[in-house]
Amino acid sequence: MAITVKNNRVGISPRKVRQVCDLIRNKSAADALKILRFCEKKEIALTLTKLINSGLAIATESNKYDIDNLVVGTIFADEGQTLKRIMPRAQGRAFKIRKRTSHITVQLKEK
Repeated sequence: MAITVKNNRVGISPRKVRQVCDLIRNKSAADALKILRFCEKKEIALTLTKLINSGLAIATESNKYDIDNLVVGTIFADEGQTLKRIMPRAQGRAFKIRKRTSHITVQLKEK
């Protein structure tokens, strides 16, 4: 059985989140946290660190899991709601801006 943690409507594009997710997929939780600590994409790394720490907190409360054996099994970022904004341009025109959001799911499982 696995621990699933989700964070919906994160204000980061799913394409950017997937790049960081690929770095920590199938790594142990401790190794994943070390990788995220030195990742260049700080905002995404902070969000994923919070999700992994939340999953570890759930594991410690339930006493069903060995924390040293937890692995980031499934991690993915789905596309969320797109916020549509308009930026004024020259000669009365309008330029559409799409602010993309993502739904991030992290699943921790034992080895």
